[in-house]
Amino acid sequence: MLWILRFSGFFSAAMVMVVLSPSFQSFSPAVATRSSRLDGGGGGLRFPADDASAALGSPERFAFRRASAFRNADECSSVDASILGGTSVCDPNLVHVAITLDLEYLRGSIAAVHSILQHAKCPESIFFHFLVSETRLETLVRSTFPQLKFEVYYFDPEIVRDLISTSVRQALEQPLNYARNYLADLLEPCVSRVIYLDSDLVVVDDISKLWSTGLGSRTIGAPEYCHANFTKYFTEGFWSNSRLAGAFAGRTPCYFNTGVMVIDLTKWRRVGYTRRIERWMEIQKRDRIYELGSLPPFLLVFAGHVAPIEHRWNQHGLGGDNVRGSCRDLHPGPVSLLHWSGSGKPWLRLDSREACPLDLLWAPYDLYGHSH
Repeated sequence: MLWILRFSGFFSAAMVMVVLSPSFQSFSPAVATRSSRLDGGGGGLRFPADDASAALGSPERFAFRRASAFRNADECSSVDASILGGTSVCDPNLVHVAITLDLEYLRGSIAAVHSILQHAKCPESIFFHFLVSETRLETLVRSTFPQLKFEVYYFDPEIVRDLISTSVRQALEQPLNYARNYLADLLEPCVSRVIYLDSDLVVVDDISKLWSTGLGSRTIGAPEYCHANFTKYFTEGFWSNSRLAGAFAGRTPCYFNTGVMVIDLTKWRRVGYTRRIERWMEIQKRDRIYELGSLPPFLLVFAGHVAPIEHRWNQHGLGGDNVRGSCRDLHPGPVSLLHWSGSGKPWLRLDSREACPLDLLWAPYDLYGHSH
């Protein structure tokens, strides 16, 4: 924890120690058992045949250090360590986490996984589902996390290319941003619940606490922010059209950030929410009812019907929202997850020596190149 003593900026190191979750201190790493990642035949990386030869880029750009091994605490439920036809993904004792992997945000995704493992009481009981639109990322993940349980799923950009409209930031127009809409189709039918996480965050608490969140009758759970001006997420044309604005009739909609969600995939599949989201994207292409990428369709379908999760699980906006060069403070209260949503990413600011104070909380999980 010596690095925290060097932390300076909006508040003192003592303040950080009070605000952050007690479990910010990592569990001691130990030798882990053989990974239950699928090797060879069944399952494995799912790519179209003509995409298999795509290159990652220069090796220097993707030089990640190997993470320390992590092992379950004695009180953790045992998980199936055998790999037989990919059946281990159906183990009921697993915690399922879905994250996208792409070249631009790869460094953030690796840091996110590292943070989850470091603070989990039962790291061997976590199964990662990586959504990709580019090839050869599987080998990199396995070399960085040799003990990791994971599967890689190819998301075809063509599925959404004709549905995506221009946004306030070009990054929000990337097809992989919409892969979360298709988790119920991509993941195995036996996976009935998943935690979806963005690539620009770190978890500083035991992920099993988020996993155990009760959703009640709801399909998704997320921290809600009802004080936010909800009307700004849609155009004047939307609100002036009673047919469109009537989508929120009978609801009290609140803003929520789609970068951290607990999703009941069984309910999602039964109701067919993917198609509902796609229909709003089709309306957007015709009528231009919002400006913000993949978020508004989720608000249209789910806002007002979200199981509330403690705000500690998404301290978002640390990237300065859409204001380049701005630094943010933590919201009041305890912290279990730090989220650099917005245009500013901690790895870019650290490399440019223009880091915001809170970027120093991301740095210890960075496995890229040399140590900070």
